[in-house]
Amino acid sequence: MTPARRAAFEVLLRVFEDGAYADRALRSATEDLDDRDRALARRLAFGAVQRVRTLDHVIEELGRRPVRRLDPPVRAALRLGGYQLGFLDGVPRYAAVNESVELVRRARLERAVPFTNAVLRRVAEGIRPVLEALPEETPAEAALRHSYPDWVAEVWWRDLGADGARDCMRAQNEPAETVVRLVRGEIEGLPDRDVPGAWHVERVDEDALAEGRIWPQSRGSQLAGLCVGAREGERTLDLCAAPGGKAAMLDGEVVAVELNEARARELEENMTRLGATNVRVVCADGRALPPELTGFDRGLVDAPCSGLGVLAARPDLRWRGEPLPELQLELLHAAAARVKRGGTVVYSVCTINADEAEAVVAASGLEVEPLGKEWPQFAHPTRPEFLQTLPQVHDTSGFFIARLRVP
Repeated sequence: MTPARRAAFEVLLRVFEDGAYADRALRSATEDLDDRDRALARRLAFGAVQRVRTLDHVIEELGRRPVRRLDPPVRAALRLGGYQLGFLDGVPRYAAVNESVELVRRARLERAVPFTNAVLRRVAEGIRPVLEALPEETPAEAALRHSYPDWVAEVWWRDLGADGARDCMRAQNEPAETVVRLVRGEIEGLPDRDVPGAWHVERVDEDALAEGRIWPQSRGSQLAGLCVGAREGERTLDLCAAPGGKAAMLDGEVVAVELNEARARELEENMTRLGATNVRVVCADGRALPPELTGFDRGLVDAPCSGLGVLAARPDLRWRGEPLPELQLELLHAAAARVKRGGTVVYSVCTINADEAEAVVAASGLEVEPLGKEWPQFAHPTRPEFLQTLPQVHDTSGFFIARLRVP
C-alpha cells in the first residue's frame, strides 16, 4: 500500500463523507509524507474530487449499482481506482485495482472486497470507451463528460459560448499553475513576462515560504492586487483580506479586514512573516465597520464568490460553491462608503460568472475607471473596461477585476 494512495483515499472520505475542504484534508493527510508522495497524493485526491461526477457515472454503468448505496470506503476506493484507470497514464492497471481493493480490506469491509475487485476489473476494461463515448454538445452533456454541476456549464455556455465553455472545463481539470510572488531575495524559477513580481516555479519552496520570501499566489490574484495602485502616503482599505496575499502587495497604510477570528489571526501571522509592517488587521464584518475606519484613498473588495475561476486549485468548490451577488454588492457599497470622494475601489472576484462580475458593478452605480488599456493582454473579451483572466486563455486562475471611482 503506497502512502500516496492511502492519503488520497483519506482525503476522498473526508471531502465527500464529512464535508471537509480538499486542501485542508490533504494538508493533514500528507503531513508525514515526502515531497514525491505528497505530490502524487495531491494529484490522485484532487483529480478524483474533480472527476467524481463522471467517475460515478462510469462506476454505476459498469458496476450496475447506485454509488449512493455503497459503503463510504467502497465508494472512495472505487472513485480513486477509477480515476487512475480512466484519467492517468502510466499507472499500472494491477496497482490501481489491487491497492484500491486493499483500501477496502483495511477498512475492515472484507465482505465488500469481492464486489470492489469485480467492479474495478470491469472499470479497467471499460472506462476509456465509456469516457470517449460521452457527448458534449449541450451544457448538460458537457457537464457530465467533464464533471461539473449543470448550473456551472449553463453559466459558462452563456458567458463564454459553447467552445469557450468546453475549453474552460478542460483547462480547470488540469493541475493549476505553480506561481509565487517574490517578496524579497532570489528564487529559482522564471519571472512572468506580464505580471511584475510573479514567478513560475517547479514547486513551492517551503523554507522560503516559512521565511516570508515568497507567497504562493496565482497571476490572476496578483493582477488584482496590482490594479489597486496603492502608493506611499495613501491609506487603503482591504475589506476581505484573509489570507493576505493582496494586502501584503499594497504600499502605504493598509487596514486589512477579516470577519472570522481564526482567519484574522492567520492574517496577522502572514503579515508578520511577509514583513508587511504597514498592514493593520481588524477583525470585523466589512458591512459594519467601526465608524473611525473612514477617509481612505483606495479600497479593495476581493469578495467571497462561487470560485469558478479557481476550480483547478480548489477542486471541491465546484460541488459546494454558489453565486453570492447580494453579499458582493453589499461589500462593494460598504467599501465605497469609506473611501474619499474621487478615490477608487477595486472590485475583484475569483470567478467566471457575469452575475457576480459585470452585473454587480452595474448595480453598484459607481463609475468605471477603464483598465483594459493598462493591461491589454487581460482585457475582458467583450467589456474591455474590465479585466478577466481565463484559465483556457491565460493559463492562470479566472479573475474578474474592475476599478471604480467613488463620486
